[in-house]
Order: sequence, then C-alpha cells, then structure tokens
Amino acid sequence: MTHGSIVADSRSAESTVAAVEELRALEAEAVHIIREVVAELERPVLLFSAGKDSIVLLRLAEKAFRPSPVPFPVLHVDTGHNFPEVLEFRDRRLAEGGHSLLVASVQESIDRGRVTEAGGPSGSRNRLQTRTLLDALEQHRFDAAFGGARRDEERARAKERVLSFRDEFGQWDPRAQRPEPWSLYNGRIRRGEQVRVFPLSNWTEVDIWRYIELENLELPSIYFAHHRTVFERDGILLAVSEHTQPAPGEVVQELRVRYRTVGDLTITGAVLSEADDVAGVIDEIMAATVSERGQTRADDRTSAAAMEDRKREGYF
Repeated sequence: MTHGSIVADSRSAESTVAAVEELRALEAEAVHIIREVVAELERPVLLFSAGKDSIVLLRLAEKAFRPSPVPFPVLHVDTGHNFPEVLEFRDRRLAEGGHSLLVASVQESIDRGRVTEAGGPSGSRNRLQTRTLLDALEQHRFDAAFGGARRDEERARAKERVLSFRDEFGQWDPRAQRPEPWSLYNGRIRRGEQVRVFPLSNWTEVDIWRYIELENLELPSIYFAHHRTVFERDGILLAVSEHTQPAPGEVVQELRVRYRTVGDLTITGAVLSEADDVAGVIDEIMAATVSERGQTRADDRTSAAAMEDRKREGYF
C-alpha cells in the first residue's frame, strides 16, 4: 500500500466518523424535542404515513423512551388511495413495535359530509386530509402532533418552527410564531390550541437516508428501483391503478422507477431509477437538482404558495 492510499483511507475514515457524529447530533436533538413535548403537553400523537421520514421519526421516539414503550399512539390519515406496499408495511411495522395505531379515514369524512370529493382526472383527496386530521385531533383531544416534516422540503415548511402553534381552529399563522433561542421550546398552550412538532426540522433528505443506512431501517419496497406501469401527466410519472387511469393521449409504459416520497398515489409521482439499495439512493439524491416534493408531488405545483395555503388551513 502506498503512502497516498494510506492517507486517502485515513481521510475517508475520518469523513465517515464525522458523518456519523453529525447524525448522532441530529438524533440527540430530535430525542430531546420529543421528550420535552411529552413532559410539557398532555396528549401527544405521532403522525405516521409509513414514509421514510415518519419511519425515522418513529425510531427516534422508540429511542427516546427505551426500554419503556412509546407513551403515545400513532395516527395515520388514510386517503383511501394508498400504495398497497405502504399499507402492508405500516401494519407490520407498527405491530412488530407494539404501537397503538389510529386510522383517520378520508372516505369516512366524505361519507359523513364533512368534505366533498372533487372529480375528474386532476381530482385528489390530498387536501381533504386537513379536515380529517383536525376532526381526529379533536375527537381524541390530542394537543400535540409529531410530524416528520423537514425545512429543506418546501419553502412553507422552511418558515415553520420546531413547535408550530395552531389556534383553536387548527390554523397556522406564519407571522405569529414563538422564538426558539438556544433550542429552548415553549410548549404552553391555551385550551383548544394545538402544537405540531417537527423534530426532523434540521434534517435533510440525505440525512434521512444516511440515518436509515446507519440504523439499518426497513422501508416500503417502493422506495427502491422496481418495474411499474406508469403514464406521464404534467411532467410526473403516475402509477396506473384503480384510482389513476391515463387520459386519452397519455402513453402507458413499464419503466424502472422508485419513489422519493410516499403519499396519495393519485398525486405522487415516481422517478426513473436504478437504485435498488440505500447507497444507490443516496448517490442519486446527491446528484439531484430538484427537491423531492418539487419533482414528485403534483399537489405542490398548483401555485407557488400551495403548501403554505394548506398549512394555514391546518394541514400537516
């Protein structure tokens, strides 16, 4: 072995150690936030989509209270338009972890007349989740909801604090947020108010995947390259399913793809990919020039302020 290769190996090892230390620092920050909220608020819940961010968040919650069980339930807001692989993973992961699962159904909200479903090829249930979520929080009297949102995902989320306060109607005012100096969090709320808590705020998409690699976390299979029948609509590759059918002129193809995000399959697009393991996904993310939501979520393309508008209404 040459002197040059020894130096290169040494630098690589140092870089790896530094990367792990950064992840452990992010982990410690998130665990601290989770514990602080549980200590200060009465009825928290963890929002769980079975996507990569909520999977990491669940692992952090488990670490925060280990060896005791997580002292709050898990809530999934179910649009009824889910990827089957994701639902299978959700049920198995939560059962294996001994977690209590609550499901808030958008279909039930529609049946009860709480929301009205839009028709047509561009119709989506994504926005209907807001009313379903707010009803579930009120029904179970939850005063804090942990979510897996990150600031690097989208500009509205970049405005949000770690503790995001919502009024008695569940609405968010970006101009009325509390300061969080030196990671000090004020969780005091009045009756009827809620707090959305984002322990992953300072993480990036790459951080999430590196932590998945570090902790050897299992994910739904759609996160890795596989063959799927898709069609392109507005620059997004949508899966052919009972809920998404191509319109005249939209070409159906079988392509090798993966998903960067998990959501309602009627608005969540796939990306072309050959990454069939975590290392391959990280390489692709490092080379990407478009954010995950910008590349794959049709609901964020309706306007420049689409996400902020939904968050003001009470969205995640």
